[in-house]
Amino acid sequence: MMTDGRLAGRTALVTGSGQNIGRAIALLFASEGASVIVNGHSSKANVDAVVGEIIAAGGRAAGIMADVSDPDQVKRLVDEAEAAFGTVDIAVSNVGRRLRQNFEEITIDDWRDTINHNLGSVFYLAHYVLPKMRERGWGRIINISGYDGFTGHMDQRAHNVTAKAGMHGLTKAIAREYGVHGVTSNTVAPGAINTARDTKQYAHVNVEHVMARLAIKHAGEANDIAEACLYLAGDSGKYVTGQVIHVNGGEFMF
Repeated sequence: MMTDGRLAGRTALVTGSGQNIGRAIALLFASEGASVIVNGHSSKANVDAVVGEIIAAGGRAAGIMADVSDPDQVKRLVDEAEAAFGTVDIAVSNVGRRLRQNFEEITIDDWRDTINHNLGSVFYLAHYVLPKMRERGWGRIINISGYDGFTGHMDQRAHNVTAKAGMHGLTKAIAREYGVHGVTSNTVAPGAINTARDTKQYAHVNVEHVMARLAIKHAGEANDIAEACLYLAGDSGKYVTGQVIHVNGGEFMF
């Protein structure tokens, strides 16, 4: 832990941080001095492991289990985070459900569930942390999206593409309204990143074709996303708001 790190004195709440990208964000933020709330829903063992890593390195962390698609549980998550460390200065929304379904196979329940998990969860977290960020005159909202919400290159994911595109719309709305209060709001959009995932939902992806499109000829790592988040979370990102950082190895260029 760096007591004089770039996030020293700040508290960060990172949803979905028991593994993959969320875990990398939590570990990097803690290494830069932040007190970190590690959140998960399905695996307490994963959450406890990340908390243990942070504490073993001399950092401060607490694990809180909560389903962020449920607004009541998000309220409890924020309340417990504030009880643990006093404030939530940095809120990172990093939860997604990426089902691959033909449009005509998407049921009304599938649609509602995906929109709620991928977009509703972002609103719920912002809803409960922004009032106190506004009062303190400082805050960071960081939303982890996906490049399919910007490129439209992925088929059979209409609900996910819609949610991820809507996420950045919400990011911009918050940025416009809360900039005057010292709060920034930004999106990070990962591209081809090495993570543990449900391979059944990616059976259609031709890895060779993806690699051929990349300007940098290899997949990225979770820490590449964490570094982009660190830039936005600290003073380095104080004049950046309403933006999206695409971390995709040049597969798509905007």
